[in-house]
Amino acid sequence: MSTVTVVDHPLVQHKLALMRDERTTSKDFRNLLDEIALLMGYEVTRHLPTKRVEVKTPMTTGTFDMLADDLFTIVPILRAGIGMQAGLLELMPFAHIGTIGLYREEHADGSIEIVEYYFKMPKDVDKSRVFIVDPMLATGGSAVAAISSLKRRGCKNIIFMCLVAAPEGIKVVQEEHPDVDIFTAAIDDHLDKHSYIIPGLGDAGDRIFGTR
Repeated sequence: MSTVTVVDHPLVQHKLALMRDERTTSKDFRNLLDEIALLMGYEVTRHLPTKRVEVKTPMTTGTFDMLADDLFTIVPILRAGIGMQAGLLELMPFAHIGTIGLYREEHADGSIEIVEYYFKMPKDVDKSRVFIVDPMLATGGSAVAAISSLKRRGCKNIIFMCLVAAPEGIKVVQEEHPDVDIFTAAIDDHLDKHSYIIPGLGDAGDRIFGTR
């Protein structure tokens, strides 16, 4: 079974509390999301493999640790996932960017289908370490669809990163993709009847883009 890591650093929790406040402007919301994504990135990348390399310093030559490779791809789920991209790129400027567009289609029988309308990835993404990002993990439908889509293209090394998760969404992702670890800044109480996370922070996309 995959692991679920809650990044409970005091600065992350402080900034998340500010984001939850309904009075926070879209500008401040975006800035805080950038900052949290960067801070969470330190934890998400903590166990990346390294290799020993020889480096000539101004004083002498020594052997030091560096990343074993830089084949990283950040994959935001449209549209809200874009809000987490800049913070991670600041931490990993060498990373490539992929994009997945998904929407929920409700059928007459009450069932919901996740429809993929856009998929664009860099070359050799199947050989890359992939970080799927989306601020909210609610029902888990979009996360599962995004992970499944990447796996169909040969991706094997995938991490899912979000800001706030519901227990229901975590359960769904772990059942469907038990090999994908989840990183979040908070696990909230539950989903309401409209599948919003409670207490949550509202619709992340609307708050990022000022469309609420």
